Amino acid sequence: MTKRVHGLALALAMLCGLARQGAAAENSPTNTVAVSPTNAVAVAGKALGTNSPAVKATPGVEVAQAISTITGVAISPLLGVGAVGAVKYFRTPEAARGKLPWFAQPWFWVPALVLVALVCLKDVLGTAAPTILKKPFDVAEVFENKISALVVAGAFVPFVASIFSSISGDGSLAAEMGLAAIDGASLLNLLVLPLALAAFFVVWMVSHVVNVLIMVSPFGTVDALLKLARFCMLSFVALSALVNPYFGAAVSLVVILVACLLAGWSMRLMVFGNIFAWDFLTLRHARFTVGETPDRAFTARRIAKVPVRTCGRVRRDEQGRLLFEYRPWLVLPKRTLILPEGDFSVGRGLLYPQVLHLKDGVARTVLTLPPRFRTHEDRFAKTYQLAGVQDVGLIKGMKTFWGWLKGVFAPGRKAAPAPA
Repeated sequence: MTKRVHGLALALAMLCGLARQGAAAENSPTNTVAVSPTNAVAVAGKALGTNSPAVKATPGVEVAQAISTITGVAISPLLGVGAVGAVKYFRTPEAARGKLPWFAQPWFWVPALVLVALVCLKDVLGTAAPTILKKPFDVAEVFENKISALVVAGAFVPFVASIFSSISGDGSLAAEMGLAAIDGASLLNLLVLPLALAAFFVVWMVSHVVNVLIMVSPFGTVDALLKLARFCMLSFVALSALVNPYFGAAVSLVVILVACLLAGWSMRLMVFGNIFAWDFLTLRHARFTVGETPDRAFTARRIAKVPVRTCGRVRRDEQGRLLFEYRPWLVLPKRTLILPEGDFSVGRGLLYPQVLHLKDGVARTVLTLPPRFRTHEDRFAKTYQLAGVQDVGLIKGMKTFWGWLKGVFAPGRKAAPAPA
């Protein structure tokens, strides 16, 4: 992990080196205002119908704006692209709007911002609405965030990352870098694109955690606070870039590096959220059979250096031990975790079951089962030779309260003490 972070940091530092060169170029008397796909305030000279000389872009502003734009859009893809498109549309002369890219056309950014407004309305009203009514919309938002990220990664990030398209029309920059014999701008754009996509995805994964936490959180107020925190981060990145492109790039680089450090944690939560959202949305429990294939589960806590929410599969070996098999980052060689010795049982929860480890009279959750196992707890316990099934969490409290209520109103029966 440290090597990956250092590698990305080095690559981004190289881009900042180009930015500093561009800053020096901006101070030269021959320099003019920068124009780029990432500059929302750019104005095309030809569209104005003037005889002014061609506007020449500067590397520094190009790189700084690209870093800030990619970071901001990664935090909230639909809001970011919609806002960038709207600003670019209104700050472009009317005669030149027909040549604007797709994200700056009203047919895209108007519906995008309307959808963002509806999501915001859902979050505001959701603080007072029952959780069971709000959760389907939270699950839908998880998928909306993923689809938006895929569209942005495929169609918007490459466009923004093309920062060297007009840096040097006479080839001087390419000559300085020893690339005069080839198209230096195209080569540089090709080298920058993987870095831009990597930066986008690590920031997006951390931001996407907010959607996953909202999906599994039973409290509407917590959901609103999580959304507010993400919006404040997006606003800070945007305002810092507005104050100064280089200051905005510096803030964005800090965000990217922190996201790299959290990449493993956010990756596990993203997979966790994907499976839970799909099971909820498709009512997977209604068409699921336990034991047809090795059953999927997640670690509920850190066990023998295996991080919490690691995705894997459960099975029994020849010695009767309960095993948890997983692949780090989903693609690395398979590893096997032998779960602690002792008795195991299944905890029946309201939204998803759990595997409990019973030792010395204390039950601790070791595995979280996806929602597809809901209503299949008894079958799971039998298949994997567990001690049995017990109610946990909200279901346990509801059944205790219902038993007490029946004891109060049932004739000829003495009411049990009220649950604490």
